[in-house]
Amino acid sequence: MSLPLATSSGAEISRAPAEVAQVLRADVVSVRIGPGEAVTEAAVASRFGVSRSTARLAIDQLVGAGLLRREANRGARVPILSRADIVDLYDNRALVEAAALRALAERGSVPPDAVRHNRSLATAPDSAPFAADDIAFHRALVASQSSPRLTRMHESLLGEIELCIGQVDANALWRPADIARQHAHVLDAVVAADADLAARLVREHIVTSRDRLLEHVDAARPTTSTPRPHQETQR
Repeated sequence: MSLPLATSSGAEISRAPAEVAQVLRADVVSVRIGPGEAVTEAAVASRFGVSRSTARLAIDQLVGAGLLRREANRGARVPILSRADIVDLYDNRALVEAAALRALAERGSVPPDAVRHNRSLATAPDSAPFAADDIAFHRALVASQSSPRLTRMHESLLGEIELCIGQVDANALWRPADIARQHAHVLDAVVAADADLAARLVREHIVTSRDRLLEHVDAARPTTSTPRPHQETQR
């Protein structure tokens, strides 16, 4: 639920752009601000009772995360992700996470945060929103590498991944317990220090999610000529 960020008289409250961006981000990924909708500096400033410069910086943060796109002379809008966007996002995510899981398995250590978020997924009802725990699980795996560059690469993808999930009825496509089970297999491979298996399982997990999402998109939209996803090969 969005917190009120302005006084009843309309006077500006001192708020960091990050605070405004956090509320806007939640609105975008939950589709309260829907695909294709404009997010203007004037509207953000009015809604939150902040200056135009603060509104601009908040919007810039969402643009940087891939949750908004700027258009010439039209301001920022929530992107409508195409089939090609989804293929590109998930294929690159698979590359980054496979590299992270390979390194993690070589150490044989499982991040406690990943375990905690997966337990939440495993016990969640089928109808419960689960994207936050799912994303947090994957974020914890990559962040445990203590590699700022790898983390930045991963974060640059996760915003749009959240957008993908938010723009569909995720609970109609995935069950939290099924996702948790796939995660558990990945963690078992890490504990066993089997780097090849851990990398392969996380790739398969991501590719399976990608293909399910693409089936949904193909059913909902007219098909166009776009790059086909890379096929996974068994090793």
